Amino acid sequence: MNKLHIKKGDMVRVVGGNSKGKEGKVLVVYPAKERVIVEGVNMRVKHVRPSQLYPNGGRIEQEMPIHVSNVQPLDSNGNPTRVGRRAIEDAETGKKRWVRYAVSTGEELDS
Repeated sequence: MNKLHIKKGDMVRVVGGNSKGKEGKVLVVYPAKERVIVEGVNMRVKHVRPSQLYPNGGRIEQEMPIHVSNVQPLDSNGNPTRVGRRAIEDAETGKKRWVRYAVSTGEELDS
């Protein structure tokens, strides 16, 4: 399984495809398929059968997955940025851990 530059909860901007320019929060990440679902992006109409949730059935609008290469996370300035990884040493335990950082500003994306 590949490690992706996007995590659940990141604010991202779509940089390619039909939804280019839209921004939203990442709701779900599918690492095996290299796809993400972004809130309010790539909306499609889905036909559903009657169920307890939709007693009459009908058509609902739902976000669909887009490829991870079509999104970039936003830095603190609200601009899309590439992602780098660097190892930092934890002061308490002395162990190293990997963190993501914004290439444009150098700030950490992981809290």
